Amino acid sequence: MLYDSIIVGGGPAGITAGIYGARYRLKILMITKDFGGQIAKKAVPIENYPGFKEISGLELIQKFKEHLDKFKIDIEMDSVTKIEKNNENFQVLTEKGKKQFESKTVIIASGADPRPLKVPGEKEFVGRGVSYCVTCDAPVFKNKDVAVIGGGNAGFEAAIVLSHWAKKIYILEYGEKVVADIENQELAQKTGKVEIITSAALKEIRGKNFVNSTIYQDRKSGENKMLKVEGVFVEIGLQPASAFANDLVEFNERGEIKVDFETFQTKTPGLFAAGDVNVGKAKQIITACGEGAKAALAVAEYIRQLK
Repeated sequence: MLYDSIIVGGGPAGITAGIYGARYRLKILMITKDFGGQIAKKAVPIENYPGFKEISGLELIQKFKEHLDKFKIDIEMDSVTKIEKNNENFQVLTEKGKKQFESKTVIIASGADPRPLKVPGEKEFVGRGVSYCVTCDAPVFKNKDVAVIGGGNAGFEAAIVLSHWAKKIYILEYGEKVVADIENQELAQKTGKVEIITSAALKEIRGKNFVNSTIYQDRKSGENKMLKVEGVFVEIGLQPASAFANDLVEFNERGEIKVDFETFQTKTPGLFAAGDVNVGKAKQIITACGEGAKAALAVAEYIRQLK
């Protein structure tokens, strides 16, 4: 079957693109490993999405999915491993099913994955004390001391959630001061469980069967220090999930896909990118939705011109 468009990703950008594309009567296939992306794992309530004074990330994405289900869209629960363009059409290969799908256009809305620390012990202790998802794993650390790596909003939000379970939470920030919003800093302080350590460069995660400590360097004194913790939550940002695009797109130094911000088309005609995967500076739910809508409208125009 030849689709008008294949959408890679089931987060806010991908779902919005699907809704808009379906309303234009396009034949669409959505390929996604899950629905929701980062917002389904968001630790604290969302308070800045219009129409909802406060809503959890999971509830919001469920509403997105319910809206999408009103339309006739084919869905393949899988991960994309490769996109190619032969002549006028695209071939999209999936991982688990080893299937190949063909379409006239592709919208990459695959979002971003947690950025790893790349320190000794990180990979060895994933699932044994090292976590990238506080909403998934916080209850495991009841009455334990944990470290959150990263002093941005994500780090402080993780600490706030952990405060309901953990005994003590250390926030390690590489810079001289934290960059989280004042509101998040105040909420963290109110828990009485959070200690902030700035100018801290994590060097190693140690343990036996499970994590039992971390080593960080005080960037001012140069001294290495130990923290006895049983959990490490990595909150240093995200990296675009875009490797499968290969040479069909142009990347910036952070691995984000460069696009034309009028149409969200990449350097390859018919290939579009929306949401956290592209070079847009504002990584917000509402901007991802807007980009997904614009990309779908551009796809509809592109297909109209093909005809």
